[in-house]
Parts: sequence; C-alpha cells; structure tokens
Amino acid sequence: MMGLKESSDLPLAAGPAKKANGIAWWKVVIGLTAVSAFTWFRFKPLLREFEQDGFQAITGCEQVEPLDLKLGGLEAIYDSDAFRNSSIDRLSRIVQIPTISYDDMSNPGDDERFEVFFELEEYLKDTFPAVHKELKKENVNTHGLLYIWEGTNQSLKPTILMAHQDVVPVEKSTVDDWTHPPFSGYFDGKYVWGRGSSDCKNQLIAVLEAVETLLNVNFKPKRTLILSFGFDEEIAGVRGAGALAERITEIFGKDSVAAIVDEGSGLNQKFGAIFATPAVGEKGYTDVHITVRTPGGHSSVPSRHTGIGIISEVITLIEEDTYQPWLSEDNPILPALQCNARFGPDFPKKLRRLLSDRQKHKHRHSVSPNTVKKCQRHKHTDHLAEAVAAMNLVTRYQMQTSQAVDLIAGGAKVNALPERVEAVVNHRINIGETTKVALKKIAHLSNKVAKRHNLTLIVSPEHPEMIHGNSITITTSGTNIDPAPSTPLDIFVPGTENLSPWGILSGTTRGLYGEDLKMSPGLSTGGTDTRYYWDLTKHIFRYNPGYDPSESIDELRGIHTVNERQSIAGHINSVKWFAGWIKNIDEAQFE
Repeated sequence: MMGLKESSDLPLAAGPAKKANGIAWWKVVIGLTAVSAFTWFRFKPLLREFEQDGFQAITGCEQVEPLDLKLGGLEAIYDSDAFRNSSIDRLSRIVQIPTISYDDMSNPGDDERFEVFFELEEYLKDTFPAVHKELKKENVNTHGLLYIWEGTNQSLKPTILMAHQDVVPVEKSTVDDWTHPPFSGYFDGKYVWGRGSSDCKNQLIAVLEAVETLLNVNFKPKRTLILSFGFDEEIAGVRGAGALAERITEIFGKDSVAAIVDEGSGLNQKFGAIFATPAVGEKGYTDVHITVRTPGGHSSVPSRHTGIGIISEVITLIEEDTYQPWLSEDNPILPALQCNARFGPDFPKKLRRLLSDRQKHKHRHSVSPNTVKKCQRHKHTDHLAEAVAAMNLVTRYQMQTSQAVDLIAGGAKVNALPERVEAVVNHRINIGETTKVALKKIAHLSNKVAKRHNLTLIVSPEHPEMIHGNSITITTSGTNIDPAPSTPLDIFVPGTENLSPWGILSGTTRGLYGEDLKMSPGLSTGGTDTRYYWDLTKHIFRYNPGYDPSESIDELRGIHTVNERQSIAGHINSVKWFAGWIKNIDEAQFE
C-alpha cells in the first residue's frame, strides 16, 4: 500500500489565500455566481413551460378548441325575456311538488308516499307537450320515466341524459331557518328557492327544455337520445335507476351507449382560474350497522353500562380513528391537480413541488395507508394528499374515505334499560379502496369494546335477525358499491382524429363559456344514479353545466341543507349546454 506522501504541496493547515494564474479567488466566485444567476433567470420561464408541458403530457390536460353549439335561432330564444320568465315558472312549479324520498320507503304501489310522483308526471306532460308527443315514453317500475328520441341512423350508439325526480326531506326543526319556505319555489329576482332547485330538478327541467325547444325547431337527431329519470336516487336508486338501467340494457344491450351525462360537479374558481370539473369518477358507498344487545331490566337497578353507553364507546373509537388522505393513481383528482398546476397562476409552490415529486416516484403510492395496520400507516403517508386535504373539507374527502355516524336508535322508555341499540355509519369509499376496508375497521374497533364488556362480537351473520343475547353485531346494508371505473380522458377516439366523448363535452363547454375556461376532470364524492349504468358505457360524466358568472362559485350551495337555491342565469346556461351537447354529439363519430 502506498502511504501519504509528505510534500509541501499538501499543507497540513490552510494558509493565506493565493492568486490562481494572477486572478483572485473571490473574482472567480463572483464570476461563477453571475453566470449562474443569468442562466437561472434566462431559462426559468423555459423550465416553467417545460414543467407545465410535462403536466399536460402526463395527464391529458390538453384543451379542446371551443366547439360551435350550433344553436342558430335557439340562441335568441334562450336569451329572451319570454323564455327566462317561462323557465323561472317551470322550475318554480316543479319545486313546489314535494317528491320526497324517505329511507324507510317500500315499493311503489305499497307505499302511499310515492303517490306524489304521479303529480310530477302529470306536470311534465302538461309542461312539455312536444316531448310527450314525439318521444316514446315508458314508465319503468311505475315512476321511472324513460323517453326515447329515435335517431335516423340506427348504427350510431345512443346517448343518455339523466336526472332524478326525488329530493331529500326537510328537517322540521330547520323550516324556520329557510329564507323562503322549502317548497315555495320562490323567485327573488336571481334565484329560485326550495328543496330540489339545485339537486336536481333544475337538471331535469333543463334537459326537457332543451329537447322541447329542439323539437319546436324541427331538429331531427341522427343519434338516438335516451332520457332516463329515476325517482329514488336519494335512497340509493334501486327501484328507479336500477330498474331503468335494466330496461335500457334489455332494449339496447351492454356497451351500447356512446356517453351518459347525469347530475354532478360543475364550474368553479380556484388558483386564479375558472375550471369546469365534470366528475369522471365516483367514490364507493357502504353503510355499516352496529347493533348492541344487552339484558333489559328496570332502570332503578341498572347495569354499570347500558347498551347506549356501550355503543357510544364504539362510536367514539370510530370517530377518533379517521381514514388517512391517499391519492391513488386512478383517482381523477390527481390529473385534476396537474391541470390546476398547469393553468392556475396561483397554484401553491408547495403543492407544485409535491406534485412534481409524485410524478417522479409513483411507486411509493401504490398501497393505500388504510389497507395496512395502523402502526405501519406512517410509512405510507401521502404527503401530497395530506397537503391538498388541509385546504378544505371538500378537497379532503375527494381523496379520503369518509365516515359519518348518521343514525342511532335505542331505548323505548325512560325507566327501562334498552335491550337493543343500533347505529349506522355511512361511508364514501376512496378511489383505490373497497367497501371491505370499512367493515374490517369497524369490526376491529368493536372487538375492543366487546372484550371490555364481555360481549360476543358477530360480524356479517347470515341471519342477523335471529341473534340474541349479549353481543355486538356488525353488518352492512344491501348497498355495497366499490368506487366507479374512471371515464377515459383522451380527447380523441384512439387511433383517429375524431373527438372522443370527453373531447365533445370539453369543446361544448368551452364553446359556451369561452376559451379562458379550462377543463379538468373531477370526482363525485356522493353517489349518483350512474352506479347502475356501468355496463352500458365507459363514458360517464357527472356534470352540472350551468354557470352564472355573476355569483361566487359554491358547488354545494344549499344541497341537502337549508336555503337550497338555483340561479336562473346558471339554469338557462344549462339549457344552452344541453342543446349544444345534443347537437354536437349528434355530429360526432365514435363508432
């Protein structure tokens, strides 16, 4: 081995600074710094452009050129005071019909609460005479309304426009909190107020107004158009959309539809830009029921813990153990963020860095943190999802399984110990996870309480109604739906230069609102009736195209709560959009 060479060229200590070839060392440093600064500022815009193009290339955020809506004389009709006033009246009057869905409803014909839907059907017949004269109409499971506008070219796949007729109840304790009564349909000069005005009788009326006006100007579609209106969407849609989807499949077959548009997300302002965000994916759904059975008795001689106390312990554990935010590669919110980064001038620098890092290290996020043991979760933290989730609750639950204890029941009398107590936990399942995650988690937490109180834990019994004795039973309802398949985001039909359904939807939207508006995929956190239509097409859009530029955007304005209302300007824009969509999709070539 060679040892260290003792030489004066290898000083043991730093000496005074010397010149190199006659140039002081500090001049070299200054020169290099100046060159680096010049290079950075000269090429920073190019680097930013490269980064943005990278987002575009990876996510399919290409923006389709605005399409002509081909409205012709309809534009003047829709912009007229006469149409506006008629549209206000139509929306107001349908809101006044209280077509409420209740969780405990049975079947049409057996439950008199469905009788009000006959009134709504008669109202539609009177209000849209051309639709009921020219389209084939069929009642499916009594109140499901199916209309078929036959096209002249049967080789073209039909399209479907959807909406639901029912609304959620109004809690009696909140009636006085409404600015205008919940079923008044009151118009204040800008908004129509009332339950269903924006969820989603506005969409039902807008679709029918578009079809009615197209019929009145003698438009004849080449591509068949199907209108499908369910009546129990707010209670899972089994009787309505479930039956309608079966009937449509029976008539046309599987994979027979070009595209579907149903209620969903709309346009919103964020990061300094306006984005249209049609939901191209949808979270899953499951309800987990927890039932505690304990001995009854007189309240004067109580056990240490009643069934209500025990189930409260379970609920506390559930609410303390929330799911972690996690952004799957299949979640539309990931490409949405990439679109936001590309087009939003105010997109946060921190999120931009995390997003760039995410693109470089996709493999790190292949496993959901909610599918591993809690002690291991810190190893799978999705820092991008955590940062985005911190912005607000809406964005949080676009990338996190939600859990909400919405129902609880137990006890019959103040001096009698409850023998059976039940709570129901509603879940909306994150993209990339399954409904089994929720069942396993609650079973795991309930087992801790069961051991503490010497109760038997029973999970998913075949006959839960036959269980007796001291126990905690965990079951799910019949509606267990994993997250929906994502709609393709290619703007062209693969292998062609023809616009895809996403391309047509994008071009129609930008044709109505202008090229400053940017298209971005979105995600539906709540369930829609489209869950029953997956076999008919891959191209499903959950979209509310109505936008009123004069108001601040709030997608959840009054939906399922007090003061639900709909801007009439936004509503008329919906009518324009549906008419433009029908015409543009009619000219498209997908087959």
